[in-house]
Order: sequence, then C-alpha cells, then structure tokens
Amino acid sequence: MHIQFLGAAREVTGSKHLITTNKGIKILLDCGMFQGKGLETDSMNRDLGFDPKEIDYLLLSHAHIDHSGLIPYIYKNGFRGTIICTPATRDLCSIMLADCGNIQEHDTIIHNKKRAKNHLPPLLPIYTLEDAHASLKCFISVPYNKDYYIDADIKIRFTDVGHILGSSAINLSIVEDKKTQNICYTGDIGRYHKRILKDPEAFPQADYIITESTYGDRLHENLEDAEKKLLMVVIDTCNKKKGKLIIPSFSIGRAQEIIYALDRLSSKGLLPDVNVYVDSPLSTDATNIMRMHPECFNTEILDYMKFDADPFGFKKLHYIQSVEQSKALNNNHKPCIIISASGMMEAGRVKHHIANNIEKSSTTILVVGYCAPSTLGARISRGDKTVSIFGQKYNVNADVEHLESYSAHGDYKEMSNLLNCQIKKNVKTIFLVHGEIKVQENYSNYLKNQGFNNIEIPYLKSTYNL
Repeated sequence: MHIQFLGAAREVTGSKHLITTNKGIKILLDCGMFQGKGLETDSMNRDLGFDPKEIDYLLLSHAHIDHSGLIPYIYKNGFRGTIICTPATRDLCSIMLADCGNIQEHDTIIHNKKRAKNHLPPLLPIYTLEDAHASLKCFISVPYNKDYYIDADIKIRFTDVGHILGSSAINLSIVEDKKTQNICYTGDIGRYHKRILKDPEAFPQADYIITESTYGDRLHENLEDAEKKLLMVVIDTCNKKKGKLIIPSFSIGRAQEIIYALDRLSSKGLLPDVNVYVDSPLSTDATNIMRMHPECFNTEILDYMKFDADPFGFKKLHYIQSVEQSKALNNNHKPCIIISASGMMEAGRVKHHIANNIEKSSTTILVVGYCAPSTLGARISRGDKTVSIFGQKYNVNADVEHLESYSAHGDYKEMSNLLNCQIKKNVKTIFLVHGEIKVQENYSNYLKNQGFNNIEIPYLKSTYNL
C-alpha cells in the first residue's frame, strides 16, 4: 500500500492523507479545508488531488474545518463512500459544515460583486448549505476504543486525543499478503490536565505514525497561571480602562474553555460585575452539543458540575444569536467581554468587533490560540501598527495580550508525551504534518533526541510506500 499527503504538508491547514491498499481500496484520512491564504485558498481547495468518486472510506479525526471542511465539496463531486468518526464529531459536523456552507455562499456573493466591477465572470461557491446537509447522510459513528471492521482485512479503532470534543487518533490495522501493518494518524493532539476534556490516551503500537507538529517549537504556560492572567486582563480592561475585552475564539473547544474559566471565576466571586457576550451562533450551538457529551469530560469538570450543573452558564453570561443583537454591541459603551469567532480573526462577527474597537486604547484584544502567519490574527498578534480590515486601514491602538495555554494543541513536550506510549524501535517511520516547516524541523530533531529514528516531513502530494 502507499500513502499520499494531499494537505497540511509543510503547512498547518487542509489535512488530507490518502491511503491506497494493494487491493485498490482508498481510505482518506480527514478532508480539511486550506485556510488563511486569501484568494489562493479557493484554488487550493478546489484542487483535491484525487477523484472523490473513487474514495471508499473517509476516516475523520475531528470536526475542525481544516480537517473536515471539504466533506460537502467531495460529496458535491461524487463521493458516496462512508464517513466514520466518533459520535461527538458527527454531532459537531452537523452544525460546522452547515455553517461553512453558509459562509461559502455569502463570501461568493461578495467576491462576485468585486469581479463584476472588473468585468470578470462570476464564481460558484465551493459548496452550498444544501451540499453540507446532503453530505451528512454518509456519516456513521463509532465510539472510542471499539474495534470496527470496514473490510475483512481492515480494522479501525478511535482513541481519545483530547484536542476538542470527539477528537480522536485513527488507528488502522491493514492485512496485506498475510502481513499486518499498523498505522496511527493522531490528528491534532490536545493538552494534558485541561479543565474540560480528558487527557490524550495511549494508542496501540504502530508501525507508522502520522502526527501533527503545530507547536513543535514551543511550550505553553500552565492553566493555573492562564486563569490568573485571564482575570488580570479582565480587571485591567473592564475595571481600570472601562473598555471592551474582545476574545477572538474558535467556536469549538476554545470558546467553551474560556466560558468555563469565566464561570469558575464567577463562582469564586472574582469576576468583575460586567456582562459577558458569546457573540457566535456556532459557539452557542457547539456549547449545547458539548452539554450532550459528558462522556468526553474529565473528572474535574464532572465534580464541578455536582454543585454547578451548567458550567457554561452564569448570571452575567449572554449568548447572542441575531445579527441585530450583535450590531447592538457596537453601541454598547459599557465595559464588557465579547467572545466571538473566528479565532484567527479572518471572518465572522469578531472581525466587525475588532474593526469597531481596534483604534480605541481602552480596548484589549486577547489572543488565545494559534493564528496562521498570513491571517489578520497573526498581524495583530505580532504587533503590526496598522492592519487592513474589510479593505480599510486601521491603527492598532488597542492593547494586545496573549494566552496560548488555552490552545487546543499540545506543545512539543505534550505531543511527544503521547508518542512515548510506543515502543520506539518498533516504529518504522513518523510522518510530521500540520505544521510550518521550520517548526517541524525543530520538532523532528527533538523527537530524534527522544529516541525516534526515521522521521519524514512530507511535501504536498508526495507519496510513500508502506
């Protein structure tokens, strides 16, 4: 058999890895969107590198759009195979893919207005809301740690990696010519000792490991320090500066971590008496789905829920749904906290909040996770003095703070800690994906020092025989 790397190769988005067995069975690991490269992203997403009609199985590690976002596109183009994931991932995809379909339609309308002014023909969206809904019929779910045969010679097992709700490592056992090859695709690896989700768990011994490397060159601060800093930023912004604290956050995982942290501070009587707005319909829906899957929770939050039944709700917390409510926040001059998507500040309601508040010195923008280098989030995060938002230049007068401990991605020690469940001499090759090349080279050297020998950093569309 062989594997071809069709996304997230020497970059951080677009995860797609295609296994083809000697019998011709095609198994796609994830089907994610490329993100954060402007107009170039559109052409990259349309160029799949495979014929969707030929894919037999799509094994999905988790629901983030850079891992799942092209599922409706391949369905639109003839995929009718089976998509297999955990129950929580299936539930999250039901809202995330629909949201992404809406965004595709909306963005295409805006792009086509610009194209019409330049006498260019209109573009069609990559896919629509209708395509997203139709693709859901291909999903089936399998619980963690249950062997599931997709073929007489192919067995899969999902193990928890603690990245977001339902996230999993995909463990494959494939028999060819009476020989079994064991492959693990870790997907994205979460952090240890988090507030909500269980720790990443050991996975079965693998011959080949495909693993992420997003934070392969840095260490996160611990969560206790993060909560202290979060409180400090809230007090500084809302009490001292009497301003708005804007927290751009991914709707899945990160938003709930921040909400739960504020809930804990509120329960302790430490949170200032200000309103907290979750201005993201997707975050609201995702929070409701999280409430449905306590089987993914760790003992800490389950114990907390014994005296606070809803860890994602407190007196001053408001979930915003309508556009009118969102716009009204611009005319609200009282100190407040706004949690809004997207995390990289490239789209969604948070972009409007930033545009309306970035030139005010009373504002604080709190960056709580990774931002791809070309995104608005990265430009603000690295300290650019002016940024372009919706084609207009803005001076960055707001304070910018960072809290990477709320990242859903483990740092290099946490990622390697998961890999240490393996007998290292029995791992034939580790493939590093989902990372920038300089970071991957640093992480590769670290893993070699930890005793792993053969490490590859695949190029886009490169193929390896297993």
